[in-house]
Amino acid sequence: MKGQQGSNRISSGAIAAVSAVVVAVGGGVAWFTSQSNNTPIPSNPSGRIEQPAQPSTRQPANEQTPNVYWLKPTDKNVTLVPQPVRVASIRANQPLEAAFQSLLAGPTEGTDSTTIPKGTKLLGLKAENDEVHVNLSEDFTSGGGSTSMMGRVGQVVYTATTLNPKAKVYIDVNGKPLDVLGGEGVELQQPLTRESFDKNYPL
Repeated sequence: MKGQQGSNRISSGAIAAVSAVVVAVGGGVAWFTSQSNNTPIPSNPSGRIEQPAQPSTRQPANEQTPNVYWLKPTDKNVTLVPQPVRVASIRANQPLEAAFQSLLAGPTEGTDSTTIPKGTKLLGLKAENDEVHVNLSEDFTSGGGSTSMMGRVGQVVYTATTLNPKAKVYIDVNGKPLDVLGGEGVELQQPLTRESFDKNYPL
């Protein structure tokens, strides 16, 4: 009887030991499985190191700031004063074209003025090889005396040479060279430069 009870105790002990081993192994497997599930999966299977995107700081191509020139009255005469126009350009002549569009639209603030007749249109513009060719509509020649004529020519010459102050300027009206301006017959010696304008056509 005692032997049987001992045998039962052994059997019970063996079962308990085996159960403990099973629980331990099962727990280990569960722990390993849970750790495997928590392992992050790479989002970049190729293995390449991807840099974080940086904000773009690149400036627009060929961004330039040409000046438009207005007339400002002084005590005895008038003077040409610049106003910057910021242009993000793509085409080569785009900065000057934008400057002339602003010039022909007229001043918007301050005491600056213009003698370019309202309605004058830019028919064409080309700048290359230190030369600027400006083609304006016939409205450019209408109205005003010699001072008004010289003022508008100065505005065109200085605006046309804003990106290259040494450039030579050719002014056309309806595609033809402008040799005589206005009813008073002011003769223009083309090409015009800032230097020749200041010397021959003082404001």
